[in-house]
Amino acid sequence: MINIYEKLGITSNVSIAIISIALRLFCGFLRTRLTKLLRLPNVTAYIIAGIIIGPFCLNLIPDSFVEGSSFLADIALAFIAFSTGEFFRIDILKKNGLKVIVITVFEALRASILVFLVTFLVLHLDLAFSIVLGALAAATAPASTLRTIKQTHAQGDFVETLLQVVALDDVVGLLAYSVAVSIAVASISHTFSFASIRKPIGLNLAALVLGGLFGLLRHFRRPKKRSTDNRLIISIAILFAFCGLCSLFDVSPLLGCRARSTVYINVTKDDKLFKQLNYFTPPILLLFFVRSGVSFDLKALVSVSSIGSVPIIVIGIVYFFVRIAGKYSGAYLGCLCVKKKKEVRNYLGLALIPQAGVAIGLAALGARTIGGEEGKALETIILASSVLYELIGPALSKLALYLSHSYGPKSIEAQPQRVASAPVDPVLEKQQKEREKIASLIQEIKEIQKELPAHGDYVRSEEEKAFLEASEEVGYSDYFTHRFFK
Repeated sequence: MINIYEKLGITSNVSIAIISIALRLFCGFLRTRLTKLLRLPNVTAYIIAGIIIGPFCLNLIPDSFVEGSSFLADIALAFIAFSTGEFFRIDILKKNGLKVIVITVFEALRASILVFLVTFLVLHLDLAFSIVLGALAAATAPASTLRTIKQTHAQGDFVETLLQVVALDDVVGLLAYSVAVSIAVASISHTFSFASIRKPIGLNLAALVLGGLFGLLRHFRRPKKRSTDNRLIISIAILFAFCGLCSLFDVSPLLGCRARSTVYINVTKDDKLFKQLNYFTPPILLLFFVRSGVSFDLKALVSVSSIGSVPIIVIGIVYFFVRIAGKYSGAYLGCLCVKKKKEVRNYLGLALIPQAGVAIGLAALGARTIGGEEGKALETIILASSVLYELIGPALSKLALYLSHSYGPKSIEAQPQRVASAPVDPVLEKQQKEREKIASLIQEIKEIQKELPAHGDYVRSEEEKAFLEASEEVGYSDYFTHRFFK
């Protein structure tokens, strides 16, 4: 298909590259206007925007530029991993760490194992393909869940457990993916043995250790009077350099970047760096997800790949439902083992269904590692299912919050009533009255905010507005920090 640049007589590669970047940014932004009206995640808008400007619709992005920008997957995943590393604070993990780890391991690995067994034993797909697809099933998308919690003002044990599981979930997914890719590469090369997988696993562990050392070094080399601009420049430079080193050895930068930010936040207790990076992250993620949509092969959905005798669309549907079953049953069993309440046990799995950012990024890396038709099929399945997950995910999360009695203003209002009805001593009674005064004050502030929306927008600084918008676009809003870590 002749692209629009050839029709217009534009032959300069520089011009085509710059225009292509601009088109991705504009198209991605415009699609978010529509998805916000529909209350859908921005990731869905970015992928759809990529499909529209891709070869199957308008064909505005040349194939050569799509292939040449594959490095965006590494950079996007590095930024995602680094930003979420802020939430792994040791003092929080010590409090409920063991129970949360058990639940997370159960729900993540059960989804992975079920997807692998069904695709390999039932659909008779290629071993390497089934292993990697199963590993990708472990990852989730915290953005949709966190946004739903914020909108509904949910609280309680269910919410606290959900936030902690979401924070740890992708770590298990990353570890599973690292092992799976190592086994898959050995299987493809027909040299499957412990020695053949030892090297890639060792490289991933080395990246993990090196990332932690980077975070520690960053602490000792952190002058107190360094300017904001210089700190941002140095941090991004280190992030890019680390991605380059990982790419050189064909290793995912995720574990290392996560380790770097985790070490940094626990040693320094300084979250200013993460807030600064929130300014820089949204356009990077937008470009990556739009590129994923551009590379999405619609024809491959109905084709039969060399990975098996089943059309890819059937594999995608099976993956979609089997992963949901694995997430729900795994979360149920994990909660049962740690003796969580019935409300948490029955509905936690529903809130873990969404899947997007990390899974899409890992699929892009997996497609590059496996290569060929299998790699293309892997990326197509994950992209198609991620769109579906992001469409139903918010609704399922909202349903889980409602059924667990964590949902909305009623749950907030019920707590003071229960405390007030119980016999208390004078000290507790005084504390309760203070709580009620604070709750009343908060309600008054909310009413004032409703009556003065224009005033609120006016007094907020440009930096504040930019940060809030960036946080919402990325999905890791300050709500997460305030509700969970403060």
